[in-house]
Amino acid sequence: MTDNFIHSLGNIYRLAPGRTRSISAENPTGAKGEGGRAVPEKGSAAEKLGKGWKARPCITLKAGEETLLADIKGSGVIQHMWFTVSEKAYRSCILKIYWENQDKPSVQVPMGDFFANGHGIRCSINSMPINVNSHGGFNSYWPMPYKKGCRIAVENRFTSDIDSFFYQITYNEREVNEEILYFHSQWRRETTDRKNPDFTILPEFRGKGQYVGTYLAWKQHSNGWWGEGELKFFIDGDREYPTICGTGTEDYVGGAWCFSTGPYSAPFLGYPLHDTSREVHRHGLYRWHILDPIRFDSDLRVTVQALGWYEDIMKFQPLEDDIAATSYWYADRPYTELEEIPGLEDLLPR
Repeated sequence: MTDNFIHSLGNIYRLAPGRTRSISAENPTGAKGEGGRAVPEKGSAAEKLGKGWKARPCITLKAGEETLLADIKGSGVIQHMWFTVSEKAYRSCILKIYWENQDKPSVQVPMGDFFANGHGIRCSINSMPINVNSHGGFNSYWPMPYKKGCRIAVENRFTSDIDSFFYQITYNEREVNEEILYFHSQWRRETTDRKNPDFTILPEFRGKGQYVGTYLAWKQHSNGWWGEGELKFFIDGDREYPTICGTGTEDYVGGAWCFSTGPYSAPFLGYPLHDTSREVHRHGLYRWHILDPIRFDSDLRVTVQALGWYEDIMKFQPLEDDIAATSYWYADRPYTELEEIPGLEDLLPR
């Protein structure tokens, strides 16, 4: 049985292994024949229609609690996740995914940033693995295999309950082989220092795998151009100098010349957000290494420079910018030593 079978328009007619299951508020376990069984509450929209008529389409995320969305046993692959919730949850609620009965997560990212909607601002994303549609429909198509099971949860760090949280998690129950890589994602945020404006996107990860994506939520603290800094990938023992060194921040996401024609969103890269509604400008950028994964055998570290221009003298200017980065990679084992997510005050947009 092969694990590299991926449906496309060219082979959608071919029979593939497995059983499709889906977890939602209407079927919390994903069990066969168990959807739509909730009894409508008195006073609800479905009260007069009875069972089977959208009686429990969403849930409430309790303040200060981690809500378990899915507890899947056995082997399989997460194929699609869809969420929608109010924007106040984008930075205050943390998406967590646990592989193979681990006590700590291998995915730990604020909800909005995981779906390339940083700064607590909603924007459309028309990319291959992440798609955000009208009014905040969050979709992930990152394939996530597991051998023994997985748990998916959301931690609400907001000061009050958050209601109307809608979700659907679709997965394929099937055998997976010994060669699978586990999906990982983490978030970190810093304000850069003019004396050393390097920002670390992914601190040194030790293991074997492949790096598949970067999302940057960038808030500039200066006037003029801010994206001159290079992306650097330190691979398998690189220390002072990287193996992969880009030519500029906008170049890394497939743009050019200071994004002079404005935002865009494409299958593998994009600059979907340039928010000028405030005095301080906010930017959102993504790059998915799907056709060009960055493979490593022992370790990987990823950085970007916060660099702009002194316009009057046309020299590079180190910047003090507020940068939040989400990194995405696959590894040969579940990694559970992710950086801790800071408290609510350091999560929220400033």
